[in-house]
Amino acid sequence: MACLFSPSAIFHYMNKLKHPATILQNIWNQGGRSFTAQSTPHYDLLVIGGGSGGFAAAKEASELGAKVAVLDYVTPSPRGTKWGLGGTCVNVGCIPKKLMHQAALLGEAIHDARSYGFQLPQPEHIRHNWHSLREAVQNHIKSVNWVTRVELREKRVEYINALGSFKDPYTIQAKIKEKSFNLTAKNFLIAVGGRPRYPRIPGALEYGITSDDIFSLESSPGKTLVVGAGYIGLECAGFLRGLGCNVSVMVRSIVLRGFDQQMAKLISESMEERGIRFLRKCLPRRIEKLPGNSLLITWTNDNGQECCEQFDTVLFAIGRRALTRELGLDKAGWEMCSTRSPS
Repeated sequence: MACLFSPSAIFHYMNKLKHPATILQNIWNQGGRSFTAQSTPHYDLLVIGGGSGGFAAAKEASELGAKVAVLDYVTPSPRGTKWGLGGTCVNVGCIPKKLMHQAALLGEAIHDARSYGFQLPQPEHIRHNWHSLREAVQNHIKSVNWVTRVELREKRVEYINALGSFKDPYTIQAKIKEKSFNLTAKNFLIAVGGRPRYPRIPGALEYGITSDDIFSLESSPGKTLVVGAGYIGLECAGFLRGLGCNVSVMVRSIVLRGFDQQMAKLISESMEERGIRFLRKCLPRRIEKLPGNSLLITWTNDNGQECCEQFDTVLFAIGRRALTRELGLDKAGWEMCSTRSPS
């Protein structure tokens, strides 16, 4: 059977040893299949996923003498959003989020500037242009996409923009539009990351968005309901409020589950002081589209009482699922099992 690795596993091997190139060759040799001259594999290592983990591992393996390719493809979100090379962080995560957050901080600074001696003409009348911010953010992302592509080329790593799944333990079937082709390798690195989850309620897929979509919206989200009070939901709620949107956060149980609750309490109180409303102990039940593109959201509280309200946008931030389901790991001889946090 071919060897399957995660990015952290392959770096664990490299970092512990004095001669990583030699050990990397040993890893290649663990594949278990004897390739003949007629069946020479295309690659020593085929990386499935072009995000931070796969990108770093591919470059390192190439520097140590392996023939490497990165297979990367973004399946559009239910809303149709796609993006380029670089994974979640570059395209719909860390980078655009920090840019949006910086824009929100600049807005606050403008309103505070008078207190520090800056004479601005009525800062309370200053309005934010969402389209201009979106364009600036997307242009920056595209520049990072390009730099990432160039770095792979400089490291002699082949980039293949195709959707891959296992055909057998040594073969990946890659698909581009209507065409498909096979790629073979001695070893595979799975670095496919994850995508946001949607609740199983009527209207969620049809009318809701996630962090995959928020950074590329053509117009301001307006009055927004963020469903989920983890760090992604709170980050989005924070910068949207800073950009002038009316924001509510729906909390199923507690804010920032898994984090220090004393700090979580301070964060939620600070957000409330900034005008963000928290709907606590509530669960969404359905979303309906109204005339004029408004959305009617119905939810129940902890007393079982049903409530509803109109919003312009509903953003789901209820967790993420790993994209391993689409890989066909059973054809590679691997079994999937449930964990405490099922995907």
